Amino acid sequence: MMGFGNTVPEHETSETQIASKTPSTDLNLKSGHAEDVLNNLNTFRKNRLFIDIVLRIDGHEFHCHQATLSANSIYFRTMFSTNLQAKKDTVDIKEISADTMEYVLDYMYGGRGNIQENNVQSLLEASELFQISSLRRSCEEFLEQQLDPCNCLGFLSFANFFCIPALSEKSRRFLLERFSDVIQHEEFLQLSKGDLCDQLSSDFLAVPKEEIVFEAVMQWVHHDVSNRKHALRELLEQVRIPLLDRIYFVEKVETNELILSSKECFPLLQEARRYHIFGNEIMSPRTKPRKSTNVAEVIVIVGGCDRKGHSMLPYTEQYNPGTGDWAPLAKIPDYSKSEFAVCALKNDIFLSGGHLYSNDVWMYNSQLNIWVRVASLNKGRWRHRMVALQGKLYTVGGFNGFSRMSSVECYDPFLNYWSFTAPLLEAVSSAAVVTCLNKLYVIGGALSNQLNSDKVQCYDPVKDEWTFTTSSPFAQRCIKAVTLNDAIYIMGGLMQNMYRYDPTENYWTVMDNIVGPLENCGMAVCNGMIYILGGKDEMAEGTDRVFCIDPTLHK
Repeated sequence: MMGFGNTVPEHETSETQIASKTPSTDLNLKSGHAEDVLNNLNTFRKNRLFIDIVLRIDGHEFHCHQATLSANSIYFRTMFSTNLQAKKDTVDIKEISADTMEYVLDYMYGGRGNIQENNVQSLLEASELFQISSLRRSCEEFLEQQLDPCNCLGFLSFANFFCIPALSEKSRRFLLERFSDVIQHEEFLQLSKGDLCDQLSSDFLAVPKEEIVFEAVMQWVHHDVSNRKHALRELLEQVRIPLLDRIYFVEKVETNELILSSKECFPLLQEARRYHIFGNEIMSPRTKPRKSTNVAEVIVIVGGCDRKGHSMLPYTEQYNPGTGDWAPLAKIPDYSKSEFAVCALKNDIFLSGGHLYSNDVWMYNSQLNIWVRVASLNKGRWRHRMVALQGKLYTVGGFNGFSRMSSVECYDPFLNYWSFTAPLLEAVSSAAVVTCLNKLYVIGGALSNQLNSDKVQCYDPVKDEWTFTTSSPFAQRCIKAVTLNDAIYIMGGLMQNMYRYDPTENYWTVMDNIVGPLENCGMAVCNGMIYILGGKDEMAEGTDRVFCIDPTLHK
């Protein structure tokens, strides 16, 4: 036979072949081995075999093995590793009871035990003392499984005291999700004012209607009215009072003797009254619907044109920033409209003009999802603006086919009637028109086909009077403006920057370049954020992009 280099003796070859065919067993996979060892050690402990340490608690002695204790507990491992302690055979422990120590030892020696409501706190304290992480996790899991409307507040306090983030978060979420049930139990009445305010302020408080929140506050106050009535204003600030049913507000809130006796609560009642009259013009944390009510602030897109600016679009669409969903609404009447004015009054939308000489005005009824015609403008106008102020509509400026217009008309929805007010100091079209702090501002706009204005015109509806304020740092048309937190934000007109105007300080700020140059874009405030929608870029190309801007991040 031909070999392969070195020859191998026959017996070695045979042994090698036998070894390769012998099956192997992984001893690590033997189930029950660790349990058997722990059972043996526990038997040794109970029979006091191989004992090398005695724990003394409240006159009771526990005979143990240093190695077993050290394997379970960082506390004992550290203790027995010091030379001084290693020479001792008895250790006194004072921080826990003997019953708790017995349970802890059973857990150490066998991983067994019965966690119950009457021992979970002492066991959790012991797990903290001895630094036994597995026992602590078992206690936390037990507590999480016991969450109930009658105890979740106590568990929340307990979790915060013992620094148990997971239990704290689950208790808080349980409270928010089951608030209507939680307030039926005695534990709710013992809640501190600070904790109650914290829960009531959450957008995620799950209640079918805001009346439940109001009644919970009054129930908590009346439980100890002499000591708690001073907290009434602070608590009611967390209730979405403007969103209460109007009849309920009149019958239950405005006539409540405890509220009427507190002058500090009057501004909250006044805010609710104004909201019922003026609708979405009144903006505060209390006018924002909670997530559970299935009511959300949405942005409505009305009309527009295709990317090249040729075809006028008849569509009305609704955008929910919270979900990112779009939904179609009733189409615009007379789809050939363009460069019309549109604004919201309460929860309806008004559209005016849209042709060179058009004086048509339409209202979109949000409840019925239909457009209905209302009283016409006194003058046909195009490229004008319309805003809501103190429950009325104002159409401002525009173009009549020959020149820019200075006339301003005011619409009373109760009378369905348009009337003239004081005219602009400077006639403009395509300006930014916005309301802020109960006044109307007209910023920039076109003076002619070639010239733009940098003037800021301010209207006081009480005095029916216009004045000039500090001029803007730009002269531009086709711009838009919104109000957020008592400041005005302006962009569009292919300007490189967004601008911020503070009417109180009469001061302008140039902000970062956020979205790039656009003109004729849509601009809205929703959920405390500024949204920029559509528009045309420097190449006159239309865009369908939506930008969301937090103005606090762009100084």
